[in-house]
Amino acid sequence: MMETLIAAPWQMWATLAIIAVTIGFYTADRLPLELVSAGAVVALLVLFLIAPMEEQGRNLLSTETLLSGFASPALFAILGLLIIGQGMFQAGALEHPTEYLLRAFDKRPMIVTGFVFLFIMVVSAFLNNTPVVVMFIPIMAAIAHQSKIRVSRFMMPLSYLSILGGMTTLIGSSTNLLAAQSYRATTGGEIGFFELTPMGLILAGVGILYMLTAGRWLLPKRDNPNQPGLNERDGKHFIAQIEINRGHPLIGKGPVAGLFVDLPDITVRMVQRRERAILPPFEDFAFRAGDMVVVAATRSALASLLKSNPDMLEGLMAETSIADEEDGSVQRSTQLTLVEAIVAPGSRLIGRSVAQIGFHAQTNCVILGIERRSRMIRTQMNTIRLEAGDVLLILGDLKDIRALRSDRDILLLEYSMQNLPDPRNARIAALIFAGVIGLTASGLVPIAISAIIGATAMVATGCLNVRQAARAIDRRIYLLIGASLAMGVALERTGGAAFLGDALASSAGSFGPVVLMSAFFIMCAAMTNVLSNNATAVLFTPVAVAAAHQIGMDEHLLVLTVIFGSNCSFATPIAYQTNLLVMTPGHYKFKDFIVVGGPLIILLWIVYTFAAPFYYGLN
Repeated sequence: MMETLIAAPWQMWATLAIIAVTIGFYTADRLPLELVSAGAVVALLVLFLIAPMEEQGRNLLSTETLLSGFASPALFAILGLLIIGQGMFQAGALEHPTEYLLRAFDKRPMIVTGFVFLFIMVVSAFLNNTPVVVMFIPIMAAIAHQSKIRVSRFMMPLSYLSILGGMTTLIGSSTNLLAAQSYRATTGGEIGFFELTPMGLILAGVGILYMLTAGRWLLPKRDNPNQPGLNERDGKHFIAQIEINRGHPLIGKGPVAGLFVDLPDITVRMVQRRERAILPPFEDFAFRAGDMVVVAATRSALASLLKSNPDMLEGLMAETSIADEEDGSVQRSTQLTLVEAIVAPGSRLIGRSVAQIGFHAQTNCVILGIERRSRMIRTQMNTIRLEAGDVLLILGDLKDIRALRSDRDILLLEYSMQNLPDPRNARIAALIFAGVIGLTASGLVPIAISAIIGATAMVATGCLNVRQAARAIDRRIYLLIGASLAMGVALERTGGAAFLGDALASSAGSFGPVVLMSAFFIMCAAMTNVLSNNATAVLFTPVAVAAAHQIGMDEHLLVLTVIFGSNCSFATPIAYQTNLLVMTPGHYKFKDFIVVGGPLIILLWIVYTFAAPFYYGLN
């Protein structure tokens, strides 16, 4: 041991110090995460520029090597999946499954939540859990909104349970496969497909109990700091108008028990049928072509109608189409936006009806609804004469909505701006996502390639534009991954990881197999949160084999211990891809993972220390 200390290069100790200081700054959260990540990369670059490490004339830690993490396949896989997730959201591809789950959630919230998490665990045992988490992030966000529970209470359990599910089978995680491959290359030994399952289920069960009790209490209660405050306007009703043209889905439909089931959360106030005005109650009534329907609804109800069944408002949607200047063809806008605007005092619109002002001709936007201090209005919207203080609900393309900022006749309420996904792209986005999952799960294409293909296809098909794709990329994640990979390669090539493993085997091995298994578990669990789970498994598998031979115990058991310990990627966001994926939608800080994941690792370590020897017959 003393000889190893003397032979260790001083660059190894400097690398360990940089990693320790970096994690300290991450945890303290006093400086921006981007600045800390950049500082760690700079420190490593300067260190190995001044004191390079060479082997047979080759620089082990060149600038290219340290910066290679910023071009890592893992990094591009995460960025691609973030863009795919944004495309799914923008296109509204998850509207129908989310609505189904929300309806079930209203009736049995605990059962539905438990079923979703259980489903994620089971699927993660057989598929790559990264696309599974991507698929469920918007669904869990919708459930959080529906239940009025902060989204930060759902996202971390989503990631953790997918990781716990991944440690129950050989193909549940790339960590398991890499460790098995390293074991086979080292000794020729094999690990069975379900060999991890019994102990993996024990650890997963303990993890579930933890997240239902102490972990639930430790989860942060954090709101989205960038969420616009629309709650105060949710109860306001706008007057809107629906034109029943030929082929309209409402033709022939009537009320059921006084309610129009095809217009959820919308009140029909009047139907204008030629010269006749039909008022409630609507008895023995059915819509006909040519009817003009005056309704009252909240902006959320109108937005939901646009998302779920845009043909209901086909007349208005058609007016938002834009013409291609080159060939004159017309295509529908993919950036439909709702916004509220107040008719300004002294506006030229005052005293004029909606039909008279020619709003669409001037702005390329349409007035979807009018709110007037909660008055009961039963007249066609186009005939309403505007007054100062009226609130207009405006629908249009994003660029046209932004152009309204310079209109002096209305005061645009910027905070109320809401992008509406074009439902016509939902099927395309769903097919792209299914293709990415299929290619990845089948093993035909690496996840990095399939994610980049999927992200490119999302933009190419118009499911989202380049700016929306760019906004999906979180610079914190980009710098965090690059810095973590730089620290990992420095720790590996300076001999720091091997040194820690050898020191562990020498010190713990003298106390017997049980203590050695326990020590390897906690060491791998600690290292997987600093390096990566894959690097930890590959590095420590041969170390575990050597340590087992040193004390005469079964090497197979120690390799399984390395696999379980390497899967404990709970204490840092850089430990595993799914942690990084939920970091932005969950509005987490670096220290949140330490607070929640740290005790979970300790608990799993204690359970494994007592359960594994009993299960494997070491007692």
